[in-house]
Amino acid sequence: MSVQSARILTFVISVAATCSIVEAGPTVTVGRNVVASERVSIEQIDHSQWDLLLKRYVDQAGNVNYTAWKRSAEDVRQLDAYLAHLSQADPRQRAHREATLAFWINAYNAVTIKGILREYPTTSIRNHTARLFGYNIWKDLHLIVGGDSFYLEQMEHEILRKMSEPRIHFAIVCASKSCPKLRNEAYVAQNLEAQLTENARDFFANANNFRYDPSGQRFYLSSILSWFADDFGSDQANQLGAIAPYLPIAAAQQAANANAVRLSYLDYDWDLNDQATVRSARR
Repeated sequence: MSVQSARILTFVISVAATCSIVEAGPTVTVGRNVVASERVSIEQIDHSQWDLLLKRYVDQAGNVNYTAWKRSAEDVRQLDAYLAHLSQADPRQRAHREATLAFWINAYNAVTIKGILREYPTTSIRNHTARLFGYNIWKDLHLIVGGDSFYLEQMEHEILRKMSEPRIHFAIVCASKSCPKLRNEAYVAQNLEAQLTENARDFFANANNFRYDPSGQRFYLSSILSWFADDFGSDQANQLGAIAPYLPIAAAQQAANANAVRLSYLDYDWDLNDQATVRSARR
């Protein structure tokens, strides 16, 4: 290699290293470090504190009263206390699949709410997802669990999606209007199957997520079904078969099972799932 080529290579490496540093935003950590002797199985984590907060601040449509929640210093502390409680879990200890799924769904949703409350008032989570410079809520907001830190994208892509339960996509909520509805109750192992089934049916009953045009033989689906298509099956026939039981009308179920439709995807609304916005729109 010539001296000039070596200098060019050194410059490129230097620039790449600099860019990698610049792209990382300031890390925000929630939860707490728990010594190994005090860690417990995921099955021993109690989600009742989270359940009470959801019942207090989330309506039946899944919209959040961020204004009131942020105004209540006590309930902000309660959320912090719940996140600290999640930190006691040791993912290395044996736990049933349902308890593990419930734990990480709750963790994802609670960390997202925490991230929004830090920024509120805001109009969209996308206002806080810098791609090149500065803070990205999906990458830079970390929850400590069992002595390790986990960020939102990691919880979704490296933990939940790898558990082969596509209905997580109707349960984890990125604080946006086109997300699935945020349940106003916590996920718990003993109710998880019923909760995920109800979520899926509710999701497809919403015309913003699913429409069927029988004359055109076409489904209009949420973009979630495009982004995460592989989680529902290896091809269109399998993907449609996976969602068929949850579709709101029998004709649509039959069309899905027969793979007799073409697919189009609906625009995604990233506006915040904020009760204040909904009330303003109704005036």
